[in-house]
Amino acid sequence: MGQFPGRVVLVTGAGTGIGRAIAEGFVREGAKVALVGRRAEKLAEVAAGLPASQVLQLACDVGVREAVRGMVARVEGQLGAVQVLVNNAGTNTNPRSLAQLADEDWDLTLATNLTGAFTCVRAVLPAMRRQGGGVILNISSIAGLRASKLAGSAYSAAKHGLMALTHVINEEEREHGIRACAICPGEVETPILDLRPEPVSKEHRARLLQPEDVAAAALFVAGLPPRACVPELVLKPTWQIYS
Repeated sequence: MGQFPGRVVLVTGAGTGIGRAIAEGFVREGAKVALVGRRAEKLAEVAAGLPASQVLQLACDVGVREAVRGMVARVEGQLGAVQVLVNNAGTNTNPRSLAQLADEDWDLTLATNLTGAFTCVRAVLPAMRRQGGGVILNISSIAGLRASKLAGSAYSAAKHGLMALTHVINEEEREHGIRACAICPGEVETPILDLRPEPVSKEHRARLLQPEDVAAAALFVAGLPPRACVPELVLKPTWQIYS
């Protein structure tokens, strides 16, 4: 039956990379998973390898508030109240330096990486409160703990905001049994690497975390008993210095 039989999980950015690995992990453990992402064709690729009875595909841009509200309403109507929310949708731009970053790229990065997470949390919160609990996993970054020139100004600012949002959720919603965790990976081999200002070599990619490593961390946190909350979890490649 798995660790999460019948649990309703919503994963944003589920079409590729970390989101895909997390969604697949929850399905393997028996959950019913809403696959959410901007590109319907990518969601279909993920769903094709999973039991149809356990997945719901919903194309949605989390940067559009009304779209998010409608998407969550469909999830609740077809699968039930969300018990685990994974805010994974994210993007970055190129160029991304403070001097070169375009206004619209700043807006896009903040809308997707931070405002989208806020809107998803607000949308699932009423049902989580009614059911007396829930888990919110915000996929942040080490760039959310230490601003990074490599990550860029917009991405670093958005991920720092996501850290703050996580802590506010824990402070405000603990009486309702709602727990939030900011999972902060170092470098991960995902398609977002293709947006780096400098190309990433095959040799460097081979040393990075893999999406399934982050998925394992997400399932660990979600599987803890209601009495246990992990506010932050840092995960890095062994070779990467962290101090």
